[in-house]
Amino acid sequence: MSAITPNYGYLRGSREIDNTVDTPGHRAALVLGNKTFHDVTEAIANVAERPTTNGWRVGFALSLALLGMLGVTLTYLVSTGIGVWGNNQPVAWAFGIINFVFWVGIGHAGTLISAILFLFRQNWRTSINRFAEAMTIFAVMCAGLFPLIHVGRPWLAYWLFPIPNQMSMWPQFRSPLLWDVFAVSTYATVSILFWYCGMIPDLATLRDRAKSKLGQALYGIFSLGWTGSSRHWVRYERMYLLLAALATPLVLSVHSVVAFDFAVSQLPGWHTTIFPPYFVAGAVFGGFAMVLCLAIPARAYLGLRDFITMRHLENMAKIMLATGLIVGYAYATEFWTAWYSKDHYEQSLFLFRLTGPYAWAVWTMLFCNVVAPQFLWIKRIRTNAWTLWLVALFANIGMWFERFVIIVTSLNRDFLPSSWHIYWPTWVDICMLAGSFGLFFTCFMLFLRFLPVVAIAEVKAVMPQAHAHGGHDGAKPSKEDHSDYWPEEGLSYAQHKAGQKK
Repeated sequence: MSAITPNYGYLRGSREIDNTVDTPGHRAALVLGNKTFHDVTEAIANVAERPTTNGWRVGFALSLALLGMLGVTLTYLVSTGIGVWGNNQPVAWAFGIINFVFWVGIGHAGTLISAILFLFRQNWRTSINRFAEAMTIFAVMCAGLFPLIHVGRPWLAYWLFPIPNQMSMWPQFRSPLLWDVFAVSTYATVSILFWYCGMIPDLATLRDRAKSKLGQALYGIFSLGWTGSSRHWVRYERMYLLLAALATPLVLSVHSVVAFDFAVSQLPGWHTTIFPPYFVAGAVFGGFAMVLCLAIPARAYLGLRDFITMRHLENMAKIMLATGLIVGYAYATEFWTAWYSKDHYEQSLFLFRLTGPYAWAVWTMLFCNVVAPQFLWIKRIRTNAWTLWLVALFANIGMWFERFVIIVTSLNRDFLPSSWHIYWPTWVDICMLAGSFGLFFTCFMLFLRFLPVVAIAEVKAVMPQAHAHGGHDGAKPSKEDHSDYWPEEGLSYAQHKAGQKK
């Protein structure tokens, strides 16, 4: 772990620079390497401009293979019927809804990083918000796929929308499926707007740097005529603030709506008011875990360690630890409520979860979501990228198993023993789960290849050069960087050297 001098200089003797500690009077830098604005533009834009690498081709080919498997299984499912799933009675909800809830939860970190941290002026979000926003959109795409095919006749899915029709038929507004339609469609719309509008200045940068006619045309279309004028910036910042304010309630509302899918039922294990806050905390926990799983390899492969620094990773690890503790508390509350209620059905269900045929899934969930995050109390683990990645991977696995446990173990054991039935997934279920990751990673690989993966304009705004007297969001500039302002004497570097007052 590298040392920190009182002024600025990080000793680059180790692989990772520890910028997680603020010395008195000097906040640690969010962008490392004494970079100028030009350096930032070159480093980030080069990711999209450089020739396609073999590593990207391999990753894209693997993602495309999984996406192809999803296409084959979807074709087989639609042409044959949902009987090819392992669903039965009473387990009518299974992998389709498990995967839906999992993917919806993954997208929550993107909205929280983009909107809530922006409103709270947490400047460390600027290097990771573009990753998180893209992840949100791709996760919502994966999530929307499963309710669509779960209805059994996806070509009639438009019946779910309250639109005039010749049959005078209206949706059943008491149906949880309809609640999900409104929640997911609203979430997807606002997330896409927020992601795209925030990217407009950076798309204009790529437009101005593009060497091919096709690149100039495409980036020019999507940058909407951005010129960087004062009027454009004023309107952009106002729009960004309004979208952040609109997106903020979605973090709490969307997964609360999904939680009500279960909480409004009478089934043991589902009929509980703790589900909405419990689901939201779990979604943020799993979402930040997915951001870490994506950002840690990407920063190493794309050379973005000076932008996505150890400070960013540790801050996300702390949020994971906090939300993981909330999730663990929710698990304990569920078991305590079942015991305290003295309800025979509730008590027998939770005992069944711990000792029945699905006990392996329950204990996997508890280890991944409760035990593994406790390692984040240790700073050495929080500030080691690859051990942190491992903890985040466990968290993602645990959140999927949480959905499996909630849905399957409650449905297969209701009030009547005569209707109990064990559920096991078929090869179609498993292939569709793997294929959904193919859809997610295919979109993500295309994002890495053609779009600015870090918000260029927002990163520049938190650098010392963007603020008078060196700013308050970064450390003092070094004397080797001639473009920086030298704050002690109110001089630029050249003036400082010449001994002239500014």
